[in-house]
Amino acid sequence: MLHTIIEKNSYQDSIVLMLLTNYLETMDGVNNVQVMMGTPANKDIFKTGGLATPELEAATPNDMVIVLDVDDADQIDDLMAKAQDYLDEQGKGNDEDAGNERVKTWDKALELGKDAPVALISVPGVYAANEVEKALDAGKHVFCFSDNVTIEDEARLKQLAHEKGLLLMGPDCGTGIANGLPLAFANRVRKGGIGIVGASGTGIQEVTTIIHKLGAGVTNAIGTGGRDLKAAVQGTTFKDGIALLDQDDSVKVIVAISKPPAKEVRDDVVDLLRAAHKPVVAIFLGEKPEAHEEGLYRAYTLEETAKIAVNLLNGKGPRIDEAPLTVPDIQLEPQQKYIKGYYSGGTLAYEAATLMNDALDLNAENGVDGYILKKDGYEVIDLGDDVFTQGRPHPMIDATKRKEMMVEAGNDPETAAILIDIVLGYGAHGNMAGELEGAIKKVISDARAQGRQLPVIGTIVGTDIDPQDYAQQKKTLEDAGVILCQNNAQAVKTALAIVGKSIDEQPLDVLPEQASHVTMPVVTDTMRKLLDVTDFINVGLDSFADAINENGGHAIQFDWHPIAGGNVELQKALLFLNKVSLEQQVEV
Repeated sequence: MLHTIIEKNSYQDSIVLMLLTNYLETMDGVNNVQVMMGTPANKDIFKTGGLATPELEAATPNDMVIVLDVDDADQIDDLMAKAQDYLDEQGKGNDEDAGNERVKTWDKALELGKDAPVALISVPGVYAANEVEKALDAGKHVFCFSDNVTIEDEARLKQLAHEKGLLLMGPDCGTGIANGLPLAFANRVRKGGIGIVGASGTGIQEVTTIIHKLGAGVTNAIGTGGRDLKAAVQGTTFKDGIALLDQDDSVKVIVAISKPPAKEVRDDVVDLLRAAHKPVVAIFLGEKPEAHEEGLYRAYTLEETAKIAVNLLNGKGPRIDEAPLTVPDIQLEPQQKYIKGYYSGGTLAYEAATLMNDALDLNAENGVDGYILKKDGYEVIDLGDDVFTQGRPHPMIDATKRKEMMVEAGNDPETAAILIDIVLGYGAHGNMAGELEGAIKKVISDARAQGRQLPVIGTIVGTDIDPQDYAQQKKTLEDAGVILCQNNAQAVKTALAIVGKSIDEQPLDVLPEQASHVTMPVVTDTMRKLLDVTDFINVGLDSFADAINENGGHAIQFDWHPIAGGNVELQKALLFLNKVSLEQQVEV
């Protein structure tokens, strides 16, 4: 039977509520449960999940809503007490006596953060565009973690930022590094002379962690959000980021990472990279480069990107020494043909799909509904796609869906290998290896019981100084039976070798430098403030402020909640009126 509890004016972060949902689902007697704020979009999710009730319609975006399907109504009070205890536990260490400055309004945030050049924004996507515009109007660079912002708003706001000499990183920007400080879902890496701009979250994480493992470092990694190189946005942030890194004295090598861009934007970006005064390594995932140019070097995999960058930093050429691939002795049954990849990192999934497509000559187009590749029995899935995360935590936090898919694939007699990734760093699960351990053992043992060997091949995106214990994560996976590889490209190549396929990778010739048709723009003093930033205004997720503070920065925590009853149109009107008022004050 369904029961609805509405906590009035009790705004909570969406990720916390998703994790609370998971927690309550484990309770005896709970058939189904969902905890979300009472926004129109969330009400649709309640309905889709079969949890719609008449009481639900009365909830506002500022109200926390819990809908429970339980057989015994007498247990509701106990469940609510457990829910409150969980929320209290999540809030521990985030109050003022823990050293964090907390404010509840933009005015106060801007007053205390007058010297903070960057605002981190992680509010629900329907409200994010307005909050980004407020920050830009206040002269702040913006790192926008929020997704579900329209591409029209993204293009408009990025152009506004560009005109103001500011950088808008995002929307849907999952990771970054600013002056060595981790932003959002970021790894701890040492500071060093490689600078990165990337329209790819886990692509940045994979490259930065490999660079760290090779003994080099990254001081600034500028995320742009995955749509920046689409035709509608024209690479605004990507281009400004390149110019900034080119004029950063601490950067000796520039790395540019992108998922497949619009052709005209790609050509503009390549022309700008040719104008750089420093060596550049570029990877456009899905493209297999045919040659390097002097000063502009092309990579096919994220591993190759990192290795070439470190070579150049150390005064060497782009050619890298490939260690022989160690192929485990796996005896497949005749029916075992297909590789299946279940990824928490979208860019890693795309890299896996590209390598498989090329090596297996699949000629498969991009899939739909989270499938990056789906052809015959081959599949590569980005479990972070919106289709899997509506009302659910990201797979870097919650392993539930991945475990289900792995076990299902393991029971398929045609499965030849399963690929997985584990992403460490801030924002990620504290022990993802432990979460997956049981499913991994079940997959391997069930296949063995059916007379098959079934390799589970994995990689860890992380470093030895990440918040999680890298060595323990590695041990847990290996003890569970995972064939653990140094990086994602090696994991995919290992899976391909097991099914008797290899990737043809020949050293590329270095062609003469090609002239650029553009001049590198000069960045403003305002833009340069990003290079030595230590102070931030954090609008949304507490954990982002915690990560900055733990690493020697300073973040003011703005405990945001939707104004105007959550009415987006009314919020836009108020933003417009505020702008008009400020302009009139300036004129007077």
